[in-house]
Amino acid sequence: MSPSAPAARIRWTYVFVDRPAAGFEQACAFWAGVTDARVSEARGERGEFVTLVPEGVDACVKVQAVDGGVGGAHPDFCVEDVAAFVGAARALGAVVVASHEGWAVLRSPAGQLFCAVPWGGESVRPAVVDGSRVDQICVDVPPSGYDAEVAFWSGLLPDWTSRPGSRPEFHVVAPPPGLPIRMLLQRLDDGERGVSAHLDLACGSDVDAVRARHEGLGAALVAVHPHWVVLRDPAGGLYCLTGRDPRTGGLPRPAAAESPRVDS
Repeated sequence: MSPSAPAARIRWTYVFVDRPAAGFEQACAFWAGVTDARVSEARGERGEFVTLVPEGVDACVKVQAVDGGVGGAHPDFCVEDVAAFVGAARALGAVVVASHEGWAVLRSPAGQLFCAVPWGGESVRPAVVDGSRVDQICVDVPPSGYDAEVAFWSGLLPDWTSRPGSRPEFHVVAPPPGLPIRMLLQRLDDGERGVSAHLDLACGSDVDAVRARHEGLGAALVAVHPHWVVLRDPAGGLYCLTGRDPRTGGLPRPAAAESPRVDS
């Protein structure tokens, strides 16, 4: 079955905020505040998973406690036939890390983890919250694996729009209208190291106001750039606020051309 066959097509997307177990409760509280959502009952063998449930729409953000490392982020792809999607991913170079009843954990050619899970009927995208929306996972890829990673995600998500970003080190993989999470692949420029991922929020012209709100929730400023701001959440994870339109994920209007990190 090809990746574009109906059973393997992406019907919904989630992004997981992965944080060390020691900061799990802090991460849950912070990201629930960011997304104006309630924290679901914990699931998993160790209570390591929660969903951030917004009012009246479908969730697209979850939080996971991880045992090692500093955490990061990973996407979940909801499909009607998990086995078909896993088969398509493996044919393109992914490796199955763990198989569970009804779902699977995979690793991309460059090493980014992602999950294939059953579609539960989700269809209503969360609204913009106080000027921002969690809408993107940015995957930072070492130079040696970048071209293969672009080819992998472009092949696995054939119904999505795969295009170069504003600079040679960026590549955007944007979903069809209605799906809540898109992907940005960024080639690292500081040498070879492991792949990593973080969340990006689209804030439009309200980056400074959103930053102030997040700092009030416990985030710490890391760096300010012309079109984006880097913050650290209370659990220690980095993420970015960008100047993209929170309604569409695209460039703010009336921008005449893309600027370096606006597309991230």
